[in-house]
Amino acid sequence: MKRNDIVEIRIDSLSFPNKGKGVSDGVPVTVKNTLPGQTVLTRISKKKNGAAEGELKEVLERSPMETEKGCSHCDLCGGCNYQRLTYENEVELKKNMVLDILESSGINGFAFEGIVPAPSSSAYRNKCEFSFGDSEKDGDLALGMRKRGSFYEVVTLRDCNIVDSDFLKIIDGTLKFFTERGTKFYHKKRRDGELRHLVVRKAAFTGEILVNLVTTSGYTFNPEEYSRAVLSLDLDGKIVGVLHTINDVISDVVQSDETRTLYGNDYFYETLLGLKFKISAFSFFQTNSRGAERLYSVVRDYAGDTSGKIVFDLYCGTGTIGQIMSEGSKKVIGIEIVEDAVKAANDNAVLNGIKNCEFIAGDVLKKVEELDEKPDLIIVDPPRDGINPKAILKIINFDADEIVYVSCKPTSLARDLKIFEENGYTVKKVKCVDMFPRTVHVETVVLLVKNANRG
Repeated sequence: MKRNDIVEIRIDSLSFPNKGKGVSDGVPVTVKNTLPGQTVLTRISKKKNGAAEGELKEVLERSPMETEKGCSHCDLCGGCNYQRLTYENEVELKKNMVLDILESSGINGFAFEGIVPAPSSSAYRNKCEFSFGDSEKDGDLALGMRKRGSFYEVVTLRDCNIVDSDFLKIIDGTLKFFTERGTKFYHKKRRDGELRHLVVRKAAFTGEILVNLVTTSGYTFNPEEYSRAVLSLDLDGKIVGVLHTINDVISDVVQSDETRTLYGNDYFYETLLGLKFKISAFSFFQTNSRGAERLYSVVRDYAGDTSGKIVFDLYCGTGTIGQIMSEGSKKVIGIEIVEDAVKAANDNAVLNGIKNCEFIAGDVLKKVEELDEKPDLIIVDPPRDGINPKAILKIINFDADEIVYVSCKPTSLARDLKIFEENGYTVKKVKCVDMFPRTVHVETVVLLVKNANRG
């Protein structure tokens, strides 16, 4: 077997996040975007230390688990991985992957409490970042998701299983507006063009919609005309804000050099578990509102009775967990690096009449050093890469009786849990919550307790 060889492989197993594993001529081969039971053609892209990696070229035989049709774009779009699985098979795969990762990392002896399914496996996302591009090289303007394995080509979404129909109407209206004007997308290699992204957020419970068009500063269209075109669409929800963000960075990220409000507000409202949350354009909020209620219910259950306790809510985002935990607590202190999110968190506390929450802007690694209070309970909900190792040690030094860790990436979680266990904590129980149906992602909630001989 050599690099660039095309080989036929049967996929025998799956590891996180979506790496199928098989064997060809006695050589273990890993192929992304495959499923156990599939027979695939793959191009060998790398061979090292007696193993190889392959690029999926064609699925020759479907897995017995693949019984669903999926959306019309599911073989092209890079947004989903499990469109063809029954939802029951999907959650079983996710549960087993999390367990395998924890156990192979030496995390064991805990009570595993299964996986909580999402309330719905379709139309659940409250936020999507869509990309402008071309449907093929030098083809028509497209707006949707990147094609799997492509940096430039985009699949225009005509149907989608995971977003609300209003998202598709806004995509269609936006694409018509710019196609009629011949407006070009920003090509990051050539560094020309102007259209970059379209970010749509829609609250599941209030129906409020925020539309954010992202372009370069060299735009040639009239933003006010675009705003009027979007507002004229026949939607089920209500647009409460249309924004125009200027972004001149080279990398393909949604970033704001400047954001202008073309209509309404630069925020919208959502409700969770009886509380109301003001969400700004760039602040983090769980992308599945109905699923978030299930996730935070698990967090609240793992935290137990917080009466009279001081709670730290680290990586707090817009303060959802902290405010949910505030009832009965003596005090909740949240830390979040995104300043807009912290402002929203403090506004939300006022909005909900909560007086025992304080939210601080800054890096957890630095800000925990400035806290004088000793927490009884610490809740951590870090980004995908997990907690900075230096920050973990500072968190451990607070000597809290219990820590609830909320993770969206089990490999980062396993790495961090090992550090906690090496420093006097024990993983007591674990529960998965599926927030992202049809994708490889899953949330995991862990309760850590301080060992009796610590402190």
